[in-house]
Amino acid sequence: MKNSSHAKRSLRAVLVLAGATLIFAGCSRPSTVGYQGYLEGDFIYVAAPLAGQLENLAVTKGSRINAGSTLFTLEHANELAAQRQATEQFRAARARLADAQKGSRPSELATLNARLDQARAAAELSQLDLARQKNLYDTRVVAEADYDRARLTHERNTRAIEELAAQLATAQLGGRTDALTAAEAEVSAARAAKEKTDWAVAQKAQAAPRDALVYDTLYRAGEFVAAGNPVVSLLPAENIKVRFFVPEAEFASLTAGAAVRININGRPAPLAARISYLSPQPEYTPPILYNRENRAKLVFMIEAVFNDPASARDLHPGQPVDVALTK
Repeated sequence: MKNSSHAKRSLRAVLVLAGATLIFAGCSRPSTVGYQGYLEGDFIYVAAPLAGQLENLAVTKGSRINAGSTLFTLEHANELAAQRQATEQFRAARARLADAQKGSRPSELATLNARLDQARAAAELSQLDLARQKNLYDTRVVAEADYDRARLTHERNTRAIEELAAQLATAQLGGRTDALTAAEAEVSAARAAKEKTDWAVAQKAQAAPRDALVYDTLYRAGEFVAAGNPVVSLLPAENIKVRFFVPEAEFASLTAGAAVRININGRPAPLAARISYLSPQPEYTPPILYNRENRAKLVFMIEAVFNDPASARDLHPGQPVDVALTK
């Protein structure tokens, strides 16, 4: 009996000691390795500045695309019609300017040249007649009136040559300076109108600005898209970053550019990154962090970017991470 009682007391003591050990183990705080955080992404929302029905959605959610790939196209029949109109108006303005610069047509110039030749022949003939009339007048054979008539006829023929020569020179000059300036301004205005319509047509189809993941598509083909509303959201690998939180007591020791290691579940090795931003505003531990040790303490939000953006290609915003400083 004594041995049995002694054995029971020994077993009770062992249980109490074990329970105390478990209690102390449950109350002790585990050692923290690094800081807790998660992945975040800066999305690119691609939209068209003009409204229209979504005619073609060329990408699917979750696919990867290269820079320059077409994302979507909006209906643009109205823009195409305006483009054709502006193109024809531009051609007409240029033709009017060219016509004003050329002056008279070749047939009109030929007519003036013929009239000038006739005037020269008439002047030559009147000059010969004037010489004869002067000889006759000097010898008192003809009256003074006949001589005056021959002299005035020759002068009239000479003035006709000068007049036609001036008309020919004017016809070869083209339009007046003011008319040419107006025609040039008309061409500039028509060119600007054409460029505007070209831009409107181009904006109805949007392409990817970078290699990226199609994170989401916000409309389906056939739906009407208001001007400026995003149709596709993209996530380039270089836009994936780490957001983690540091206790207030350790915040002062961190600086922008400091190297960190990012540990992600499922990754065999940590990824190298560097601190890119330190928030100047303190905040309480965010709800996403369930570590008792950090609860109800002030922390500062810090962001880090990966040294090699390609290493973040298959990562996704929202994934939890552990961040450790590189000594």
